[in-house]
Amino acid sequence: MTLLTWALLAGAIGSEVAATLSLRASDGFARLGWLAPIVIGYAVSFALLALVLKRGMPVGVAYGVWSGVGVALTAVLARFLFDDPFTPMMAGGVVLIGAGVYLMEIGAHA
Repeated sequence: MTLLTWALLAGAIGSEVAATLSLRASDGFARLGWLAPIVIGYAVSFALLALVLKRGMPVGVAYGVWSGVGVALTAVLARFLFDDPFTPMMAGGVVLIGAGVYLMEIGAHA
């Protein structure tokens, strides 16, 4: 995979995480000012993910990295932005997600 493909995937992850954190900040859509970042963030994320797949990244790898890194980043950032819990067990889960994403990537080239 080219560096551009990975950059597009990073953009997809970043926009998805931003949209999810905006969803949290909207307080269940009680704060409608967050609606635009939510909709735009998810739309950009899916568009970039589609480009990543079009460029030939296997869907298992792309989705594994996109969802795994997204979950980990969202959990860590929510801890700092919203004081959400992030326990040692959750940190262990993040490590396992990272290991799984790594295995998905190297398995695609085996």
